[in-house]
Amino acid sequence: MEKHTPATGPGHDAVDAITDQWAAVRPDLDTLPMAVFGRIYRLAGAMRGKVDKAYAPYGGMSLGEFDVLATLRRSGEPYTLSPRQLTATLMITTGGMTGRLDKLERAGLITRSPDPNDRRGLRVTLTEEGRTLVDQAVGAGLAQQAAALEAALSPEESEQLSALLRRLLATTV
Repeated sequence: MEKHTPATGPGHDAVDAITDQWAAVRPDLDTLPMAVFGRIYRLAGAMRGKVDKAYAPYGGMSLGEFDVLATLRRSGEPYTLSPRQLTATLMITTGGMTGRLDKLERAGLITRSPDPNDRRGLRVTLTEEGRTLVDQAVGAGLAQQAAALEAALSPEESEQLSALLRRLLATTV
C-alpha cells in the first residue's frame, strides 16, 4: 500500500495538520487510517452538536432523550419496549437509561407500567405527546443532516459514502 500524503493548500484541514506533524516525526508511518477516522470522529462530534441544537426546541430534548423516544417510535404500535430492550438498542448503562426515563416520564412523553408477563419487569410506552414530539424532532434532525450532506456531496456521492461506511462498519464491529 502506498503511503498517505496529506492534502496541502485551501482544502487542508486540522486532520491534515495532525498527519503532517506525524509525517515529520515518523515518516515511516502510513497515516491514512488516522486521516479517515480522525475525520469520522470530528464529523460525528460536529453533527452531534448540530442535531442536538435541532432537537432542543422540542421540549429541551437532548440527543439521548431523542434516542429513547425514537427507539420506541420505530418499534411500531403499541410503541412499548422493556427498559432492557431500550438499553440494548441504545448501548447505554441501566443507570443512564433510568435517568433518561425519569426525565421523559416527568415530561409526560413516556409512561412506565408493570410488565404483565414478568412480575419484576416494566414496560415503557410512548405517550401520544411523546409520539407527536419525536415525529417533529426527527424531521428537524434529518434537515440538519441533509443540509450537511447537500453542502458537500451530490446525492450519488452521499449514497456511495453510505455504502462505503456500511462496509467499513461491518468489518469493525
